Amino acid sequence: MSNLNIQIHETAFVTSTFRSQNEDLSKDMYAKLWKNPRTTIWVEKYLDQVCSEEVSAHCLRNRFFLEEIERLQPEVLINFGSGFSMYPFLLSDDIIHIEIDKEEVVSYKEKKIKEFQKEGKLPERNIHFIGVDFSQDYVHILLEKLLLLKGKKSSFILIEGVLFFLSKKDTEKLFEFFSRLQEKGDYIGSASFQNELKASKAFEKLLDFCNKEMVKTEASDWQTVEDIFYKENANYDLINHQDYFSLSKKHSNTIKLEKDLILNENFYILKKIV
Repeated sequence: MSNLNIQIHETAFVTSTFRSQNEDLSKDMYAKLWKNPRTTIWVEKYLDQVCSEEVSAHCLRNRFFLEEIERLQPEVLINFGSGFSMYPFLLSDDIIHIEIDKEEVVSYKEKKIKEFQKEGKLPERNIHFIGVDFSQDYVHILLEKLLLLKGKKSSFILIEGVLFFLSKKDTEKLFEFFSRLQEKGDYIGSASFQNELKASKAFEKLLDFCNKEMVKTEASDWQTVEDIFYKENANYDLINHQDYFSLSKKHSNTIKLEKDLILNENFYILKKIV
């Protein structure tokens, strides 16, 4: 099965596949456009070997951020690590969308979206695609590009499914960058895991699966982020904090596994105060 090993950037397909498996929960009717046989096989193995609740977890994450963006009504949505998320087509058509990811991801996404639109599968939207290598010195060039597109318009920055793969230093650098980019009253939506997850059976299974299917890795290679990081940010107030369990309760999602067997992700909304 070595030819089925998945690369980290390919997890974008996996996330979309999860979201497509329960559209009532995710409220994403377009995620299924990214389904493919290779990813379907990998997803089935993942659900069997790691955590069968991951479909619901990813659907609720999508639902939470979708509803928060709808509620806050930004003029610009900037999605860092956008993958194949479909927020532009689930939200009002007057929002400007800026999709940021690795060059190979955004190039493929832009090409496929144009194809889907030509086939009548997707509506037209105002989307700008930017490829970035976050391991390089991206700050000055990216800031210039984004300020040109955003101007003084209100913004919501979304970063989900990304921090787990970054270092603490790179994360702090990103949030400093966000503060330089945004105005007072703008928002950030962030998803991350807490350190207690690493003591769980679910994380043990995840680590084992990653070592077999992706890359050799250790627990210390994956970043967790505690509440204090969000609560003590001098430039932002934490105004909303949810996790898989609180969102399951809100949306009547039945939790089938014990807590120790679930990859519980936390979701945060921050408001810029300076």
